[in-house]
Amino acid sequence: MISTANITMQFGAKPLFENVSVKFTGGNRYGLIGANGSGKSTFMKILGGELEPSGGQVMLEPNVRLGKLRQDQFAYEEFSVLNTVIMGHEELWKVHAERDRIYSLPEMSEEDGMKVAELETEFAEMDGYTAESRAGELLLGLGIPLDQHNGPMSEIAPGWKLRVLLAQALFSDPEVLLLDEPTNHLDINTIRWLEGVLTSRNSTMIIISHDRHFLNSVCTHMADLDFCELRLFPGNYDEYMTAATQARERLLSDNAKKKAQIAELQTFVSRFSANASKAKQATSRAKQIDKIQLDEVKPSSRVSPFIRFEQHKKLHRQAVILDRVSQGYDGVPLFKNLSLQIEAGERVAIIGPNGIGKTTLLRTLVGEAPPMAGTVKWAESADVGYFAQEHGDDFKDDYNLFDWMSQWTQGGEQLVRGTLGRMLFSNDDIAKSVKVISGGEQGRMLFGKLILQKANVMVMDEPTNHLDMESIEALNLALDNYPGTLIFVSHDREFVSSLATRIIELSADGVTDFSGTYEDYLREIGVAS
Repeated sequence: MISTANITMQFGAKPLFENVSVKFTGGNRYGLIGANGSGKSTFMKILGGELEPSGGQVMLEPNVRLGKLRQDQFAYEEFSVLNTVIMGHEELWKVHAERDRIYSLPEMSEEDGMKVAELETEFAEMDGYTAESRAGELLLGLGIPLDQHNGPMSEIAPGWKLRVLLAQALFSDPEVLLLDEPTNHLDINTIRWLEGVLTSRNSTMIIISHDRHFLNSVCTHMADLDFCELRLFPGNYDEYMTAATQARERLLSDNAKKKAQIAELQTFVSRFSANASKAKQATSRAKQIDKIQLDEVKPSSRVSPFIRFEQHKKLHRQAVILDRVSQGYDGVPLFKNLSLQIEAGERVAIIGPNGIGKTTLLRTLVGEAPPMAGTVKWAESADVGYFAQEHGDDFKDDYNLFDWMSQWTQGGEQLVRGTLGRMLFSNDDIAKSVKVISGGEQGRMLFGKLILQKANVMVMDEPTNHLDMESIEALNLALDNYPGTLIFVSHDREFVSSLATRIIELSADGVTDFSGTYEDYLREIGVAS
């Protein structure tokens, strides 16, 4: 379907990747994975023709249509939402636009009449008469309400524009589909819908995602960009990681055995090379040493932070009680008369569609937004650590990394440096301003803060946003081992499934409070997990 020959991409002295030759074959769905900065999005742009490589070429089989998830949210502001989706099928849109142009003429010539008749035939062959209903179904699946379908893109909120662009990519139903982070800005239920859509299609897909459950559910193969090269592997993400870890361990184990053999032979050579009676044997063993080749174990670009959350003081019984809490904006409530009691040690996942009030509920819990009605009462010994979804306020002052982290402890310089090191910041990094670090680096800084605070309750709003896979897995493991109370919002299915002991779902119909895991909850509401 689509292949590359000797693709190299170089920015400055060091290549991102070099001489990548790979073939993505028909009907397979490839998860393109690799550490942040390894070049995944760059490689995807090269495949989609948006970027010229430093060397090599991309080859698409003749008459194969390529579709991609576009990233420019504001490119279609003057078009209607429905038309933006239909534009995903470029040939159909050209026929649609020319047909509309001719019909809008004050007078139609004979030539125009013949042309429009041809266009009508083409339009029908491309199933153009059902285009609006098919586009509408995709928009509804992605949570765009019917009353917005005929309105302009300029009236759609920024995060939701990306959903329209995702519908655009899906609408074309091309032979090759490129999706860069398709689950961004989607809630957990919409991600589950998208998994079903993608697995029902026959397109060859190349997908970048940091959502492990999504990759496991959708992908038939992994394409791993590491060591400046791309390697394909049959299987989903978990299967690939298991096999890759085992292969690396085997390589290291074989090298260790070879090194022991070399050392043993070297000892004999050193001891007997000057002994006339043993000289022949020493020479033979020296030749054996020359023949032993150690396998190259390339340094991986993947690095994991070391995260471990502890609590200063154990909390007993209730952590927090909400009594008939109502909250919203400008007098319009997002939720009303919400009463909850969260016990110490519980791990509560708050889920629901975007815009329903999940972040507002967390901000109400931590006191950032006083409730419109009702009360929030924390236990006297509750010490709450908060990880907000937006980090602007956390980094508004122009500290360097060392001084910023020093605010959260009296433990001295070594403790601060050690915490920064475990969050993957080198000695050269710590003098950098917090104003210039990336979203993922901000996240790791906030994890460092929570490590130092040792709170017995943690409230976390989408903590996996902007993180690479290694950081997500390290955070997941740390929270699994955290002895305190956890209240969190996340769209990451694996994260919710592995951590939550209680599910609170906010919806337009009200609040559902379920005691049990996310898988138990899906079974309870009759949804296949």
